[in-house]
Amino acid sequence: MTENERAIFDYLIKPDDSYDRNGVYWADMPLMQKVRFVTSYDAAEARRELGSIWAMTKRDPLEPVRYYFRNMVVPGAGLGLEGYVLFSIGNVRPLLQATFASCWKTYAICNETWTQAIDYLEICGIIVGQILVGILGDWLGRRWGLIQDATIMFIGLLMLTAAWGVTQNGWVICYVWSLFFYGIGVGGEYPMTATSGMENAVGSGKVSTKEDRLHRGRKVTSAFLMQGWGQFFNQVILIISLLIFHHGSGNPPYSKVAAQWTYRVSFAIPAVGTLWLVYFRVFKMRSAGKQLAAAKKKSKVTGYDSESLRLTFTYFGPRLIATAGGWYANDVFFYGNKLFQSEFIGVITNSSKSIMPGWLYNLINVGVSLVGYYLASFLIDNKLYGRKKMQMVGFMMDFILFIIPAFKFDYYTSKAGVTGFQTMYFLSSFFNQFGPNSVTFLVAAEVYPTPIRATAHGFSAAWGKAGALTAAVMYNYITTPQKFHVVPWFGLGGMLVTLLFLPDTTGLDLKEQERRWLYIRAGREADYHGVAVHPKHLSLWERFRGVGKYYDADLDYQQKIEEMRTDWEASQARKADEKAGHYDDDDVHDDSVWSSDVSTYFEKTSRSPLIRANEKHVPDGEKLDDGVNGAH
Repeated sequence: MTENERAIFDYLIKPDDSYDRNGVYWADMPLMQKVRFVTSYDAAEARRELGSIWAMTKRDPLEPVRYYFRNMVVPGAGLGLEGYVLFSIGNVRPLLQATFASCWKTYAICNETWTQAIDYLEICGIIVGQILVGILGDWLGRRWGLIQDATIMFIGLLMLTAAWGVTQNGWVICYVWSLFFYGIGVGGEYPMTATSGMENAVGSGKVSTKEDRLHRGRKVTSAFLMQGWGQFFNQVILIISLLIFHHGSGNPPYSKVAAQWTYRVSFAIPAVGTLWLVYFRVFKMRSAGKQLAAAKKKSKVTGYDSESLRLTFTYFGPRLIATAGGWYANDVFFYGNKLFQSEFIGVITNSSKSIMPGWLYNLINVGVSLVGYYLASFLIDNKLYGRKKMQMVGFMMDFILFIIPAFKFDYYTSKAGVTGFQTMYFLSSFFNQFGPNSVTFLVAAEVYPTPIRATAHGFSAAWGKAGALTAAVMYNYITTPQKFHVVPWFGLGGMLVTLLFLPDTTGLDLKEQERRWLYIRAGREADYHGVAVHPKHLSLWERFRGVGKYYDADLDYQQKIEEMRTDWEASQARKADEKAGHYDDDDVHDDSVWSSDVSTYFEKTSRSPLIRANEKHVPDGEKLDDGVNGAH
């Protein structure tokens, strides 16, 4: 191999964002060298991105805004809309309790069980959607899942807006089942948004992109943080609507007409946005499942890949403990954050009956949460911090912020300590977003192979909602001071599960994970030697099992060249078939990776006389089973 040929292969196999000039992988570098490499490259990338933004601004001042909406807002529109609606459920309830007290508060004319079922059936609907649509998304494709999610959410919003009954109890029952139906669409949105956003970032070609390696996490979490914007706009719209329909006042008593208009308008507005989402996904997202289709083709699978599901439990079972267990612990915290608010608002407002203080503090809290969302998005791809550290720090900080008031509850709920109580409330929201809430959404898809990625994400997310359900039920049986003694330990448990079972995929080329998966599926786990089994990208449990012993950078380099050779020979055979008139129009391949230098090298070193003579297809027996050699 000449120096020029080696340089070409180094460019393809050892990209400069992951390897230094000597070909050393960033995770193999000594600590200080690693710090210098990462900070230097990240600084250069930041300058490049800022330069790109400035260039767009000079061409058209609104172009950066359009870019942001196209790449961050639109992919996360479904989560933004569901964040709006689910936040509205909790926000509207105090208004309905104040206005229709005999039904929603004292239960004199309404069944208490049905009224309380709002909390439970909403979560149950979401769990059904997360599991069901996760499976269907891997079976029928990402695009189908995205379309049906938006359609169910749109119909559910029409039901919520129009919900009514002959009696107020009938209204509550109609409202509850409408919410359950809507929840199915919400649940499906989790696995579909995460997997489609991630796979669009990775692409379906042979060689991964710098965008995937450097910004995959940011792309997915930027879509996820739209949930925070949905909550923000819901609170703003509810405040404005109440002021409009209640004659400019947010104070009680509230008229039934004002409450009805406020409640129904808050659901009608997102219905319009959801209808647009249905249109966009039907007509503008035709290639959403491209990578899933490519993965199934390599594995020669049609329909649901049940073999990949079995192998996932065999090889990645502990990862399910990490993603499902971490999400479960996080949602107990997410639900528990409301404990702070109900206590300090009563102290500050002298137990005012107005719902406006609660709404205003919600607005501030969402603003603090958005700061956490964005900071998580900016740092989640940083190789020196990244996913695993972010989740562990977030869990630990929430543990501390809940355990402190547990042992001095009377002090922090008095006027003397209420300021500190508020501070811990806002900080717990910040570290929840700048921590487990953002990371769980990303890694629940990222650490699994493409064929069952939506299933695994849906399963993990369902466990998260089970955590919310646990909190909703548990809080009915213990006092508020007891809640502060119970909730913190879920944070500590979440941190330990993350430490033991979650691999750190920060900086990992996702194509490498897919490449490793093809070896596993072919029954040849030990033959894979790439960075997907580097100890940096394995959990403590996987390292203990000895998975990292297969890592060998030099052997992997040679292996990749041979895999590329097999791909190249297959591409030459396809060209020969095309000339002979046997080309399959449905058989789409990406041959753009083969430069003239690479082709020349493979031609002169080919072991196949058929290729040398430019004749027919290389025999199938010369390939690795199950398409392993075609994985790069």
